[in-house]
Amino acid sequence: MAEEIVGSDKLLKLQVDFKEEQLRQILSGIKQWYKPSQLIGKQFVFITNLEPRVMMGLESKGMILCADLSTDLGQAKPIPLKPTSKVLPGTRIR
Repeated sequence: MAEEIVGSDKLLKLQVDFKEEQLRQILSGIKQWYKPSQLIGKQFVFITNLEPRVMMGLESKGMILCADLSTDLGQAKPIPLKPTSKVLPGTRIR
């Protein structure tokens, strides 16, 4: 699941299945480049061994891994990394 956070210009809230007891909530500052519908049902690479962080009163328990793509406006657009083949949710990266 992915959704906008009311009152935030930057954050999207993701509920990600890592094959744990429950979905993991991850907040990401990619709202200006991506709509929630562009992320739903797709696989991406995440870092989950981080200390939880509170943003906009919500706890984030991980981070989506992105590469920065330079744009003509001098901004770096984040490109979420994804596996080249389908993998099981929760597969470890190394």
